Amino acid sequence: MFRFGRRARQNTFDDIVVDVSEKNGVRSLHLGSEAIQSSMRVKDPYELVLGYSRCMFGFLLFRDEPKDIVMIGLGGGSITKFVHRYLRRSSITTVELLPQVVQVARSMFFLPEDDARNRVIIGDGVAYIDKLKAPVDAIFLDAFGPTGIAEALSCEPFFCRCREQLTEDGVLVVNLWGSDPLFSTYVARLSTVFDGMILCLPARQRGNVTALCFNRDCGNPTWASLSLLAQTLEEKYSLEFKEFVIDLMRMNEYDDQQLLI
Repeated sequence: MFRFGRRARQNTFDDIVVDVSEKNGVRSLHLGSEAIQSSMRVKDPYELVLGYSRCMFGFLLFRDEPKDIVMIGLGGGSITKFVHRYLRRSSITTVELLPQVVQVARSMFFLPEDDARNRVIIGDGVAYIDKLKAPVDAIFLDAFGPTGIAEALSCEPFFCRCREQLTEDGVLVVNLWGSDPLFSTYVARLSTVFDGMILCLPARQRGNVTALCFNRDCGNPTWASLSLLAQTLEEKYSLEFKEFVIDLMRMNEYDDQQLLI
């Protein structure tokens, strides 16, 4: 079990406690429990420390770098910061419900101030998606609270609205917890909404599983083409894309030649 180092900050909002701990040079954010919501290496604030956060970029094996991204759930801002630093053609809008999470992300996790490519909004993610005026290329959903994912962010109507708000080549990227009793339910809902065009990418370090949900099919890419692209992406982003290709075999249909999606 994770043991708190020093407690660096504590605030409350609607009975949710926001804690920050630090141990061995890694600073972590917690919401109402000892469970780690986000982590940052203090000496390298833009590194994606947690495996699941790296897996969420596995969609780049199937889609080009997106122009517009909406991120639901800020946490410590790891994904938002990575997009801002390394996906230079991408703009990201992050929607966070808890104002003090934004405050802590800025003061203790080096979240940059808003600019032309990075905007953080305090508000409800469901309402924001519903009111989007133009479709976006990617929606990231990483909105775990103390008791898991809220029903409003994991029901079929919300997933349907997400798909409606994606461009033709758009993708919904969802962070799930593999041991969650409702994990299979969430995957089934996503599969129904996206006509089976989803992949599950399990993280190696923890029990997280990233669901990659595509607005159009991926054309059953061959293992050879995926491996070649993975090498290119590793050199560009310094993430373990070759491992992602191997790990796609763990939870998805495939044959000797190709991934079936």
